[in-house]
Amino acid sequence: MAGNEAAPSAAEPAGDTGSETGSTRRRRRSHPKRPHSRKRTLVETAIGLAIAVLIALGVRTFVFQAYFIPSGSMEPTLQIGDRILVDKFDFNFHSIHQNDIVVFHTPPAARQDCSTEDGDLVKRVVATGDQWIQSRGDLVSVKNPGGKWKQLPESYFRDDGANTPLGQPIVRYRVPKNDFYVLGDNRTVSCDSRVWGPLPGSDIVGRVVAVVWRSWHPDLIIF
Repeated sequence: MAGNEAAPSAAEPAGDTGSETGSTRRRRRSHPKRPHSRKRTLVETAIGLAIAVLIALGVRTFVFQAYFIPSGSMEPTLQIGDRILVDKFDFNFHSIHQNDIVVFHTPPAARQDCSTEDGDLVKRVVATGDQWIQSRGDLVSVKNPGGKWKQLPESYFRDDGANTPLGQPIVRYRVPKNDFYVLGDNRTVSCDSRVWGPLPGSDIVGRVVAVVWRSWHPDLIIF
């Protein structure tokens, strides 16, 4: 215990064994609570954060898994050292939408073309099955079947739509049904669908719903 928790309060002198009057007892009961120890405060903070996550997400019976971010391919959205919370069981790939961040099994082509090790990767969905995708300069455009090309809204990592270099361009491509076209937000370094092709929906492990740890301390960023 910290020393201040064990110390007697100023209104209750140590060694006073005399009788107490009613007013003294009332004063003793009205004293403010002693400060928590640092360890107890940290535990309460962690519990409070966990409860906040559950409440914010409306969680009842969902099952989640935490993942560690080891690289900068999703910066600035996900930073090296982040701990993310992934919804693995309360979803199916048919419910994945454009702009969702997903965790998935490393495709065989990624292991070959990007020298990626076995395990799971995390990227952002920029086009879903049957959509067309292409790039011009640093801008990415997507269109639905029979629709018009629309510039991909990417306010999640830039304000004017033209500040983040795309790197490898996207040749006009139609995403197969039940597949997804995924990119890393840090596109100049990310090895993604531009290299190894579309992501089969069946390979998706879950959707990223929150960052719960950043910069060496608890945090809460909900997606």
